[in-house]
Amino acid sequence: MIDLDTIRRRLGAHRPQLLDVRNRKQASVALVLRRQRDMLEMLFIERAQHGGDPWSGQMAFPGGRREIHDPDIRVAAERETLEELDLVLADAGALGRIDDLQGQSGGKPLGLVIACHAYILDRPVTLSPNYEVQDYLWVPLPTLLDPANQVMHPSPSHGGKPYPGIRVSDVPQHVVWGLTYRFVEAFFRAVGVSTGNPEIDGSTAGDPNPDSLE
Repeated sequence: MIDLDTIRRRLGAHRPQLLDVRNRKQASVALVLRRQRDMLEMLFIERAQHGGDPWSGQMAFPGGRREIHDPDIRVAAERETLEELDLVLADAGALGRIDDLQGQSGGKPLGLVIACHAYILDRPVTLSPNYEVQDYLWVPLPTLLDPANQVMHPSPSHGGKPYPGIRVSDVPQHVVWGLTYRFVEAFFRAVGVSTGNPEIDGSTAGDPNPDSLE
C-alpha cells in the first residue's frame, strides 16, 4: 500500500488538468485523509435524505458551490467542509489538487466545473455533521482498492443504468459512484496506484448529481 510520504511527493509534483471556468458555475470538494492505526483512511459523507431530491442519501466528499465571497476555489472547499462537518481544513496539511471534472447528466456536459483539493489531518478530530449530512465514514484505502468491493451501481436518476462504483460498507446505500468515484480514480492515478478498476472517462462515468452541490 502506498505511504503518506509517497502521496505527498506525487501529489506535490502533480500538475492537475484545470478546466476553463469562464461562463461556468464552480464547485469544490475536499478529499480528506487521516492516519489510523498505521493505515490511511479517506473521508466520505452520506448526504442527508430530502424529499424530492433524487440524489439524497448518496456518498460524496464534503464540498459545494463556490460563493461570490470565496476568494478562490480552495477556500470554497474548506468553507463547505467547515459548514457540513465542523472540520477546519485551513490549518490541515494540504497535499495538492486533483484534476478538475465537468459536471454531467445523462452523459451530457453541464455548465459546472468541480475542483478537488486533497488534505491530510495531522491531529485527531471530532466531526459534527450539519443538516446536509446524514452520516460520515472513514474508509481505509485498501478497502477502496479491493477488487471485491468494485460493483456496478444502478443510477436511480438514469433509469437504473449501472455505473462503476465502490462498496464502502455493509450498508446497501454506501456505494461511492458518479462524480465522487471519478475523483477517487483521479486521486489514485495521480499518486501512481493501480486500482484495477475499468478505465472510465467523462462521457461514460456518469454523474449522479453534478448540479446539486450547495
